[in-house]
Amino acid sequence: MRVISGKARGKKLVSLEGLNTRPTLDRVKEALFNIIQFEIVDKNVLDLFAGSGAIGIEAISRGAKSATFCDNSIDAIKIIKTNIENTRSTEKATVIHKDYSLALKYLASNNNKFDIIYLDPPYKTDFANKAIEEIIKLNLLSKNGIIILETDDTKKEETIEKNGIEIFDKRKYGRAILIFIRKE
Repeated sequence: MRVISGKARGKKLVSLEGLNTRPTLDRVKEALFNIIQFEIVDKNVLDLFAGSGAIGIEAISRGAKSATFCDNSIDAIKIIKTNIENTRSTEKATVIHKDYSLALKYLASNNNKFDIIYLDPPYKTDFANKAIEEIIKLNLLSKNGIIILETDDTKKEETIEKNGIEIFDKRKYGRAILIFIRKE
C-alpha cells in the first residue's frame, strides 16, 4: 500500500495485520481520488473507521487543509500515527482514538465541519447507517460536503436513502462499492 499522488507520492504505508481490517485497495483509492480530485484542495477531511489512515493521508498529500482520523482500535491508532509521521503530515493531521459514535459527538461538540467524510466501517455491521444518521443529526457536513461510503453490500443504498440524504453517484470496483452521498 502506498500514497498514489501529491507531495507524499510513492511513500509506503504500513497496514494492520490480520482479518479485522481490510485496507482500501490502491485501485479503489486511485479511482476514488480521480473522482474527487477537484474537491480536495483546502478541504477538511474526516477518515472515520480510518484503519491505516490511507484515505486521509492521500487527501493531505493531494492538498487537503486537514484530515481527522478516527478509529477505535489502539493498534490502528499506532499505525495511523506511524503513517502520518512517515509521510510528514503531522501538521495537518488529528488522530482520535474513540468509538465512531463518541468520536462524532466529540467532533460536533468542538464545532467541526467536514467537506469530505469517508466511511469504511466493517462490512458486516450496521455502523454505516448509524454513522450517516449521526453525521446528519450532528450537522458535521459543511454546506456542500459529501459522505463517501465504502461497502460490499449492494442493497446498502436502499437503507441509506431513508436518512434525509441523496445518493448522487455509485461506483463498483470488484467487491468494493463506493457510494457518494450529500444532504437533500
